[in-house]
Order: sequence, then C-alpha cells, then structure tokens
Amino acid sequence: MQEKKAYNPQAIESKIYEICQERGYFEVDRSKQKNFCIMMPPPNVTGVLHIGHAFTFSLQDIITRYKRMDGYATLYQPGMDHAGIATQNIVEKQLLAQGISKESIGREAFIDKVWQWKEESGGKILNQMRKLGISPAWSRLRFTMDDGLKNAVKKAFVQWYEQGLIIQDSYMINWCTHDGALSDIEVEYKQNDGFLYHIKYPIKDSTQSLIVATTRPETFFGDTAVMVNPDDERYTHLVGKSIVLPLLNREIPIIADSHVDMSFGTGCVKVTPAHDMNDYEVGKRHNLPSLVVFDEKGILNDLAGEFAGLERLQAREQIVAKLQSEGFIHAIEPYQNQVGVCYRCGNVIEPYISKQWFVKKEVATKAIERVNNGEAKFFPAQWLNNYNAWMRDLRPWCISRQLWWGHRIPVWYCACGEKVASEIDNPTCPKCHATITTQDNDVLDTWFSSALWAFSTLGWGNTNATHQQNDTTHALYHDEDLQRFYPNSLLITGFDILFFWVARMLLAGESLLGKLPFKDIYLHALVRDENGEKMSKSKGNVIDPLEIIATYGADSVRFTLASLCAQGRDIKLSHAQLELSKNFANKIYNAAQFLLMYAAQLRPQNPYFTDENLTFSTPLGRYMHSRLAFATKQLRHALDNYRFNDATSILHHFLWNEFCDWGIELAKAQKEAIFELGIVFKESLKLLHPFMPFITEDLWHALSGTSLEASQSIMIATFPTDTTQDDYIEQEFTLIKDCITSLRRIKATLELGNAPIQQAFVRINTSIDVAVLRLFVNKLAKVENLTILDSHAANPAECISDVGEVAQTFIALHGIDISAIITRLQSQETKLQKEITKLNAMLENPNFVKNAPQQVLEQNRTALQNAKDKLQKVQNELHTLQRK
Repeated sequence: MQEKKAYNPQAIESKIYEICQERGYFEVDRSKQKNFCIMMPPPNVTGVLHIGHAFTFSLQDIITRYKRMDGYATLYQPGMDHAGIATQNIVEKQLLAQGISKESIGREAFIDKVWQWKEESGGKILNQMRKLGISPAWSRLRFTMDDGLKNAVKKAFVQWYEQGLIIQDSYMINWCTHDGALSDIEVEYKQNDGFLYHIKYPIKDSTQSLIVATTRPETFFGDTAVMVNPDDERYTHLVGKSIVLPLLNREIPIIADSHVDMSFGTGCVKVTPAHDMNDYEVGKRHNLPSLVVFDEKGILNDLAGEFAGLERLQAREQIVAKLQSEGFIHAIEPYQNQVGVCYRCGNVIEPYISKQWFVKKEVATKAIERVNNGEAKFFPAQWLNNYNAWMRDLRPWCISRQLWWGHRIPVWYCACGEKVASEIDNPTCPKCHATITTQDNDVLDTWFSSALWAFSTLGWGNTNATHQQNDTTHALYHDEDLQRFYPNSLLITGFDILFFWVARMLLAGESLLGKLPFKDIYLHALVRDENGEKMSKSKGNVIDPLEIIATYGADSVRFTLASLCAQGRDIKLSHAQLELSKNFANKIYNAAQFLLMYAAQLRPQNPYFTDENLTFSTPLGRYMHSRLAFATKQLRHALDNYRFNDATSILHHFLWNEFCDWGIELAKAQKEAIFELGIVFKESLKLLHPFMPFITEDLWHALSGTSLEASQSIMIATFPTDTTQDDYIEQEFTLIKDCITSLRRIKATLELGNAPIQQAFVRINTSIDVAVLRLFVNKLAKVENLTILDSHAANPAECISDVGEVAQTFIALHGIDISAIITRLQSQETKLQKEITKLNAMLENPNFVKNAPQQVLEQNRTALQNAKDKLQKVQNELHTLQRK
C-alpha cells in the first residue's frame, strides 16, 4: 500500500502534550486504590539537560504511564535542585565578567542574583522535559530551596543534632580553596604530570642529611617530623634525633612508624599533619603538633617566612628555586601521580584541618541492615555489592559548605555563648531567654536536601505555608501523601550517583521515618556514543536531546533509549539506531493507514474501529487476538521486572513481524477480518503508548474517528490485561504461514517472482480446517490448485519440494523450464569452487601466513568462509532442482 503521507511527529507532539497536561492527566488520580510513586532525580539549575537526563526521564515515564493505565494512583514527582557549588560558581562568573564581585554586593543581593538565574535556567529545563513527553504531576513541582523543603531540611538537621548524629568538630577534610569543604565523593582524581622533589633535611649536630621526597614542597613549612620505618636498618640509629628544617632552621624529630614504605624513594618521609590525610593520623599517634601553613584561600601565612602572602601552587616554583640556591635540593625528577580536584571547579584539593559540621556514620547503620535484609531491591542485583563496599568504609559526612547559596545551617549563636539548633529563625535562647540573631554563616551540602527528596516532597517537615495550592485545583502535597506514597515504589537513576544520592536517601529515610524510601532501585548505565566513548564537548560527540527530538521525534528518541537499555550495560547511542526507531514509527503509521483504507472499502459509511467488545469470529481475527494476548503477557512481565530492552523487542516483534508482516498480509485473503484486526491494533497501541505516547495518541483517534480535543486520551485508557491464548488457532496459523513461506521459497528458487502457480501440494500431519488453509495459501502464495496430502501419501511426481518447519510443500514443474536455472547454478558452483581452492592454497601456504599482515589474513579467512557459505546454498538449490 502506498502511504498517504509520512508520519510527522513535529505536527502533533506539542498539541497533544498541552491538551493532556491541561486536562490534569499527569496528576494523581486519588480515586484509584493502588498506589505508585516515583521521584524524578531533580536536575541542577545550572544550564540545560543532557542525554543522560533524557534517558532517566524516558525510563521513569515509561513505567509511570504503564502504571497509570494499569489502574494505579500514580505520582511522578517533578523538581529541580539548587546545586549549591555549581550554581554559585556560574553566577559568580557572570558577575565577574561584569567586573562585580559577590563580596562587593553582599550576601542578600548575591542570592537575589542566583534566584534570577534559577528562574531563567529552570524554565529552559522544564521546556526540555516537556519536549520529551514526560508526564510528571507538574502542579507539584518542587525546588530544593522552596519554603516547605527548607523547613524539612531544618527539621532533619535538628532531629539528627538532638540525637547526637550531627556534630561540629575540627577534622582533616577535603578543601577547595575556591569552594571550601567537600565530602570524599565530591573529589575527582586525575593523572598529574608533575615532579618529585628530593630535599636535603640536615641532621642536627651532623654533616649528613636525610633525603626526603615530596610532590608538594610548599607544605614543608608545616613539617613537624621526619619518619622512617622501624624495621629499616639504614635509619634505626637516627630515630629520636632531630633534623633542622631547611630555610627555617626549626628542629623537628626523626620518628619511626610502620606506615612508611621502605621501598619508596629513600625510605624517609616528611610528616605534615595539617596538610596530609595520612600524616594527620600519624600526627595523632605520635602527638605531633599540626601547623597550618596557608589559609582557606590557599595563601601562605607567616610560617612560610618570606613566601607569606603567595598562593600555595603559585609559590611552589619560587620555594624550589630558593631551596636549590641554598643547596637543599638533591634531585628533581618527572613524576606521575593522582591528584584530587574539586568535582565542580577543577581546583586542586588540599587536605585541610577545619572546623565543620558532620553527620556521623552511625546514621546509616540500620539502613545498611534493612537493605541487606531485602527491604530494598537493586536492579541489576550486583549493585548491592557496590553499595555494601562503600558503606563498609563510610566516614563522617562533612555537610557544611563555605557558600552563600544553599540551605543556611540552622544553628544560632547567642551572645551569652549558647548554641541552638532550631527549626525556626531567630529562636529564643534557652539560657538567657534573649532573641538570637546570629546564624551560622555556612550552608549545607547540596546532597543534604537531596537526601530528603523521597519524603520532603510528600509533605514531611513542610510548613502549612507550602500546603497552598499551586493552581486552582492541586496542592503541592496532601496530608495523606506520606501514608499513601512512602516508601516510594521505585527509584530510577544513573549508577554514578549511587553514593552521592541513593545511599544518602536510604540512610535519611530510614533514620528519620523508620522505613527505607524505596522498594525497588533501578540503576542504569551511562549513555555513550556509538563507539562506547563517554560524551564530552572536547570530543565533539555530545548528543543534544532537543536536537535529536527535532530530527526524529520524541517517540523515536524514547523508544531508542529504552531499546538499548540492557541491565548493567552502557548505552551506545547512534543516529543509525534512532533511524531504526523512526522507521518503526513509520511502519506503525502505515499500518493504520492500511486498516483505514480497507475499512473504508468495506464500510464507507463508518470506516472506524469503535466496537471494543466485538466477538472475534474470523480465523485471522482470532489468531491475531491470541498473539496480542501473548505479547501482553510478555510485555507485562518485562515491565514488571524493569527489562526495558526486552519490552521494546516484544513490541517490535509483535507490531512489525507479526501484525504488519503477517496480520496485514493475511488480511488480503480475509478482508472481513479487518475490523477485528483494527481492534487488535488499537489494543496494541495501548501496549506501545508508554514508550511512544504521541504517535499512539494520534493513531488511536484516527482509527476511532475521534479527536483528542473532543474525547478522552489513550493515556488514561486501561492497559491490556487479557493474556489468554487460543492454542488451536495459533497451531493452525503456524501451519498456514509455514506453507506460504515454503511455497514462496520454491518460487524464489525457480525464479518465478510473483507469478501464479498452476499446481501445488501440501503435506500436513495435523488436523486443520482445509478451507481456511486453502483460503490463505491460495491467495498469498498465488496457487491456482492446492492439493492436501496426508502424512502417508507418496511424493507427487515431477515436482520440486521444500521442507518447512511443520509442513512439506511441492510445486509441479509441468510447463516450467528449469534448465537455464540449473545451468546458471552449475556455473556459480564452478566459480565458487575455484575461489575456495585459491583461498585455501594461500592460507595453507606457511610463507604467506608468516609474512602477510594480520588484516590481510583476516580478510582472506572471511572471504573463504563466505565462499563456502555461498557454495553450500548453490549446491542445496541444485540438489532441490535435480531431485525432481
């Protein structure tokens, strides 16, 4: 059939989305008894969405639409994250480009600027989400800095503080001289091509020196010891003595500690407790002083002598030059090592002793137990091992950040010396009863508020002020939400934030509400390019979601991402795969046009498919209805187990291979089945809808003779539930299709093309309605006379035969000249045998094999195998023709 027009997604997607959103289809239908809740990982308000976001949102929306159609009250919770460090950096850079520093305008004015940026950036992000066709409850859109979530953060902090799970203390932490304190997982490690500096440390009252190797000579001003291994015989006689620190003439002891690796460098190691994680522990063991040699901005202080006032990294070259001129440099050699950098700004991280706020690791104890008791299930299951590996080595979580943008730490300092953690601002001092006006200057780690996302969005800790309606119909949350939607049903997110976000939500939910926040946790892999490379601007392989949606349509993008989503494997996205999904959409579109064309021929006055409860009475209708039931059963199982790629394979196989390639083809022989096929097709559109919401909506109404503007959407139709198959009719059509395929194979061998066959025979060994068999085989294999042979009948004479899966077919050769075909095949056979002989001789020649490039050898081996395969096919065809 010629298509009337190609499917044009751009013509329908925006209109469909707007109507469905305006009608409130995305919102929670509280009349339903079953509940389903999934939280959107709130994207940062730092720019635009990338393909990884599109992947996550597509999977979430597929499950949400499935559950909504399947009778659940669905809550797909949308939101955005304030992204403290990243967002502050962006706005700072924008101001600096105008010659304005944040300090010059002050904290309040700067925060106003960030809010302006949030509105601008957030609007772009929300538009991108809508283009993808996702269906969250938009009326409940939350932002991690909105009033209600601010209060939830305060409540969580105060609750943990009062339980002794939040403390303030001085620890060695990861410190960015630009962004301040960082947690362990906010530090990225990159290979650094630097130098190893071998410095002479003179031994007191001796002409000798110890050679100490370091990659950070600027920290030597803070050395408080040199240590050697107690088993290192080279230095045991020096333990207890002192060295004189170069340039400063300050004496420090030589100590022994098993931490020293005797094989590294000279076996002598400087100890700088205030500027090295390992040295910090050594310093505590040996009661060494901790000397901080630079400030929070990385500026060297008075301990650095003449270098005071210089930035630590910029001072390195000058310090080394001075050491060299004074004769303290023994050697400098190139050295590769891993250097920690800030995950946001790329600045080199310093270990730094600082007074910060921490959540104690004990907060996670019960969450770990509950996860391992099976109260939350990971998909794929192996992520449980990764979770446990991380949680076993959990350290106190540094939650304070030296920023202006974020949740201000809810701790207040009274003039009388009292310190109060409070959910309300300006609390009354419990000691002197004065109103406290001084609040902690730091803000909380972004991930602190994100850790509460699974329940703060459901009203936990929110004040009545945010129980207001977001529009005239819907509230941001309802009083029943926690009971109804907590724990959430499912979390879908990337594995790369398992520890940033997922683990912290698990510990927060269990600790604060007594239950894990999710029943199922699906962690997907990264989206890479078609070569498996991580996407980056520098490589030029970034795929923009909006660009591919504009080219292929949202449906094709969603279907492609789901089809590539095999659990545990990275997603390799290419334009070729997007093209395949676009072709699939066109195939479905054309199938609908075919159905409508046939329906118009049969029933011009009402060529639509509206009788949803019709009885399937034709053999073809019964067969396709049975295959739909099987696809429904398979698809439900795949979706219930989050096997998205399996689900797309099931849909593609049924709609393309079974319905389009066979159902529509068979309808040419039984046109009266077209209305039954139309109902089957409409039911299959329901199966496809969660993956491709726009084309299914469009075709649903086209087939029904309705419009979305004047009738209900497919998205609130009931997801198919009938999984009952008709075994007898499926057995019949298995035989019918096999006979047609077998006879077409013979015709291809005989080079008959689409010409009719005068006489054919079919041998079957099962019962079948012969009239039905003849109806379809005669029409589709173009057979004028079909004889049915029983299983014991002799082979008919002067025939060529083919053996199918369940049937044997024969075509009478009377009137068909096969001599030219045999001659051609014999010529091909001779040519291929010569080619095989030549290739065999080359590959069996030791000199050729020894000297030929590997690529040439592989090409020849491939050519040999291809020639052998072609020869086998030619010989099979000759055998068939000469067997007559």
